[in-house]
Amino acid sequence: QVQLVESGGGLVQTGASLRISCAASGRTFSSYIMGWFRQAPGKEREFVADIRSSSGVTNYADSVKGRFTISRDNAKNTVYLQMNSLKLEDTGVYYCATKPSWVPSYGYWGQGTQVTVSS
Repeated sequence: QVQLVESGGGLVQTGASLRISCAASGRTFSSYIMGWFRQAPGKEREFVADIRSSSGVTNYADSVKGRFTISRDNAKNTVYLQMNSLKLEDTGVYYCATKPSWVPSYGYWGQGTQVTVSS
């Protein structure tokens, strides 16, 4: 099994920056993808960003491109999401997830961390 623990969420004002982290432990895969998702109140969970363990290639949702940066520290088994120029619509519970790179769906999820952006 894989355990994922998010941290770093909080309450910030619009335009501010925040970095959230996700520490992974337990079973490891030779090649995997770490992703960040978020869920706003009353909305479905949506993809935010992901990063490949081996190549470091990243992908972002259009809504966060240019503002958010996903990165990883393989030595610490930790992935980060640096969020800049935060907007009200970035509010939500942010979840990290992971899967082997050859598997289509994410099977391991963290418990989530709340990010609230206020005006």
